Amino acid sequence: MILHFKNLLFQEKFHSRWLVFTTDMAIVVLSLCLSFFLKNKQNLSPDNAYYIIFYSGSAAIVFLLMGIHRRIVRYSNTRDMLRIIAAVLLSNTMFLAGCKLLFASYFRFSFHDLDDIILINFFISASLLMAMRITVKDVFMYVDTPLAADQDNILIYGADSTAILIKRAVEAQKGAITHVKGFVDSGPDKLYKCIEQKQVYPLKAIESLKRRFAIKKMLVTNEELTTDGKKEAIEKCIELGIKVVTVPPADHWLNGQPNLNQFEDLKIEDLLERAPIVLHKDHILDDLKGKRILITGAAGSIGSEIVRQVLGYEPACIILCDQAETPLHDIQMEIEDGEHANRTSIFVCDIQNAQRVRALFDLHRPQIVFHAAAYKHVPLMENNPAEAVLTNIWGTKNLADISVMYGVEKFIMISTDKAVRPTNVMGASKRIAEMYIQSLNSALTANYPFNNESPKAAFRQTKFITTRFGNVLGSNGSVIPRFKAQIQRGGPVTVTHPEITRYFMTIPESVHLVLEAAVMGNGGEIFLFDMGEPVKIADLAANMVRLAGHIPGEDIKIVFTGLRPGEKLYEELLNKEEEIIPTYNKDIKISKTIPNCYAEVNSTINELMELNMDNNTDLVVLKMKSIVPDFISNNSEFEKLDARILNAAV
Repeated sequence: MILHFKNLLFQEKFHSRWLVFTTDMAIVVLSLCLSFFLKNKQNLSPDNAYYIIFYSGSAAIVFLLMGIHRRIVRYSNTRDMLRIIAAVLLSNTMFLAGCKLLFASYFRFSFHDLDDIILINFFISASLLMAMRITVKDVFMYVDTPLAADQDNILIYGADSTAILIKRAVEAQKGAITHVKGFVDSGPDKLYKCIEQKQVYPLKAIESLKRRFAIKKMLVTNEELTTDGKKEAIEKCIELGIKVVTVPPADHWLNGQPNLNQFEDLKIEDLLERAPIVLHKDHILDDLKGKRILITGAAGSIGSEIVRQVLGYEPACIILCDQAETPLHDIQMEIEDGEHANRTSIFVCDIQNAQRVRALFDLHRPQIVFHAAAYKHVPLMENNPAEAVLTNIWGTKNLADISVMYGVEKFIMISTDKAVRPTNVMGASKRIAEMYIQSLNSALTANYPFNNESPKAAFRQTKFITTRFGNVLGSNGSVIPRFKAQIQRGGPVTVTHPEITRYFMTIPESVHLVLEAAVMGNGGEIFLFDMGEPVKIADLAANMVRLAGHIPGEDIKIVFTGLRPGEKLYEELLNKEEEIIPTYNKDIKISKTIPNCYAEVNSTINELMELNMDNNTDLVVLKMKSIVPDFISNNSEFEKLDARILNAAV
C-alpha cells in the first residue's frame, strides 16, 4: 500500500504545467494577502480585493509570457530561480505602475503604503515560489535515492567547474545508486571549503574518508593522469581498494554535459601512459602524402594501427597485406565504415612465398614498406623454430630483396627488444632479420656487385630502417588481456616469476614513433624508443587486481608458475657493442650500426634455410647460434646446444 501511494505521488510521468501554474498563482495571491496583513496589522477589507485581482492578472500575464509553468519543477536549477525572481520583480513593477497611473483615485491607501506592501510582497512571493521548487526537488531526490546499503558513496577529484558538472550529472541520474560525498583536490585554495553543499578534502584525507563514508569509487577526468596530484590520488585509491572511474574530457561531452554512459573504469594502460609524445606531423605528412604504402602484418595489433595512422597522412594508396584471413577481414570492415575505403587495397599473402610477394609488387608498385609481419610469441616459436626461420628471416629477406628490385624508397622493419642478446628462437630470428637488412643497406650504399640471385644493381636507392621497442600494451599476446580474463574468472592470476620485468608502451605511442623514425631514417639505422621505466609484471598484476576492486592475495591469488621456454627476466634494447646516438626527438635514439658483411649474412641465411628444409631442429637452432653468438637459450630444451658449444670450445 505504501509503495503504491509512493508510486502514485512520485510517478515517472511529469505533472501538468497548468497544475504548476495554478500552484504559482495560489502562492502569488497568498503572498500579497500576507503582505497586506504584515503592513496594516488588520484583516483585509473589501477594497483590498482590487489590489489582489489586478495583481493576480499582472502576475498571470508575466508568468505565462516567461514560461515559468513550463519548467519541470523537480529539475529546477539556478537559472530557473533567477527567472522566478525576474518574473516576480516584473509582476510587482507592472502592478505598482498600473496602480499609480490608472487607478490612483480609487485607492484608499497612500502611495507610500503601497510601496511598502509591494516591497514586502516581492521578498515573500519570490521566497515562497523558490522554496516550493527546492522542496519538490529535494523530495523527489529523496524518494529516488535507494537505501544506504544499496548506495555507492563516491568522491570526485578536482574542485573546478568540470568537477561540479560531473557531480550534477551523477546526482541527476534517475534512481541513482551513487552518492557524492565530497571533492578531493591537491590545491590549497579550496581545501575544507564547500561547493554545492559538498566539502573539498585534501589528498591525505582519502583513507579517513573511505573509513568514514565507505567510499567505493573516485571519479577523475581521463586527461593528464600523470599530473602529480591526480596521480597521487589515483595511486592512493588503488592502494586502498577504491575503484577509479574515468570521465572523458569536456570536449567529448554531449551537449556540454557529461554522459554517464561514457564513464569507464580506469584501465591499467592509463596508469602506464607517459607524457604525450610530441610528433613532427608536418615532416611525416611530407614523407607519406601521395605515396603508395605497403603494410605487412596489417591485420595485427601494430600493423592495423599503422594503417589507421597512415590513413591520416593522405597517402595515394595503402596495401594491407596479411595471411590471417579473419583479422584482415575485420580491419577491412573497419576501414569501409570510415571515409578512406577508396584509398586501401587488401592483399592476402604469405611473405614466405616470394612469387606471391612479386605479384603484389607488380600490381601495386609500393613506394614505402612498413614490415610488421612476424611471429612474436616466444614459447610458440621455441617449440616451432622452423616457422620462426621461415617467416621472420626468410619472409623478411624475400620482402627486402623484392623491395630493392622494385625501387622501394624506404623499408621500415618492426623489430623487438627480444632481438638483443636473445634467449629464445623468436628473438634470435628477429636479430638475424635485422642483420640482413642492415647488411643489405650497406651493400647497396657501397655498390656491392650482386649476383643474379640477389637484388639487381640497377635499383640501389632503397633505405632500410629498423625500429626496435619492447612490449606493447593491448597487442596480441600482451599479458594484460590474459590478466583481465583471469581476474574476471575470480583468479588466480598467473605470473611466471616474481622478479620478471618488462618495458611497456601503448600501441598508438609505438606507431607514432615508428612513423617519426621512418621520416628521419637515412638507411641502415636501428631506432630505439624511450620505453620509460621497466615494470615488474607482479606489480602490474597486483594493480590490475586492485583496479578491479579486489585485494591481491586475499580475494584473488597471484600464482608464480615459473619462466616459460625461452623467457628471460629482463629485456634490453641495446647490445653491448652498440652505441647510442641522440636525435632531435628525445623519445627516439639511434643504435650505432654494427657492421655486417652482406655476402656472409646472405650466405649463412641460405645455409640456414637448407638446414630448415631438412627439418632438423637442433641443427637449425645451432646454426642460429653461430650467426648470433650471444644467443644463449634460457629455460629451454636448446640449453643443451649451448653446453655442446661450450664443450667444443674447451
